[in-house]
Amino acid sequence: MAALLLLAAASWAFTSAQMAGMDMGIWTAPGPVGFFTLTWVVMLAAMMFPSVAPMVVAYHRIQRHRRQTGRYAPAGSTAVFVAGYLASWTVFGLAAYALYVWAAALAPGVFGADQGGRYVAAGVLLMAAVYQLTPAKNVSLMKCRSPMDFILHRMRPGYAGAVRMGVEHGAWCVACCWALMTALFALGVMNVGWMALIGAFIAGEKMLPWRRLASRSVAVALAVIALVLAFGPAATSGMGM
Repeated sequence: MAALLLLAAASWAFTSAQMAGMDMGIWTAPGPVGFFTLTWVVMLAAMMFPSVAPMVVAYHRIQRHRRQTGRYAPAGSTAVFVAGYLASWTVFGLAAYALYVWAAALAPGVFGADQGGRYVAAGVLLMAAVYQLTPAKNVSLMKCRSPMDFILHRMRPGYAGAVRMGVEHGAWCVACCWALMTALFALGVMNVGWMALIGAFIAGEKMLPWRRLASRSVAVALAVIALVLAFGPAATSGMGM
């Protein structure tokens, strides 16, 4: 777990340096696809590693136990598991990026604060708030909060098995948190402050003992932010956080 937390801290430092002076508030342009992909992966490490650490630690301990008992568990399989997890989120990020580029090309300026962009952002946040209350969110969150159940029922040997397990767990995590990450696009994908807030929401849902309370609290917080963004007279200039 210490290694993951150190990587998360390093990713936060890198992201802060990389994004210094770049944030332009709501719907900050994500830049060219290569820059976005690199930045997105680093952001994922910063935001997700603390909350995925219990799953990774459980996987690592089982792999170590398998090696100690003479069963096949190749060295480095934990890193491969994490790579598979990041791959699922990278696919989601690229899909979101493509949707953003398509919408921006279809309606130039639609994300600008002076052309109704804050209402688009508020709508995305309200959508994320509603998703927090759905059965799909509840099921996927339960999967993310039960590392031993996931590993014991899906354990597969070798590097190929590690990749598959990482991708599968990442897919459940995407199903759980896609709306929150879409809300991050609405708030400013290049904004470190909003990254920290969404990351805290995700970690709280996955790690606090009060699952339903945490999920509903996040829904309320998102709805409040959406209303302030849509109807607050100074919201557009004040969302840079």
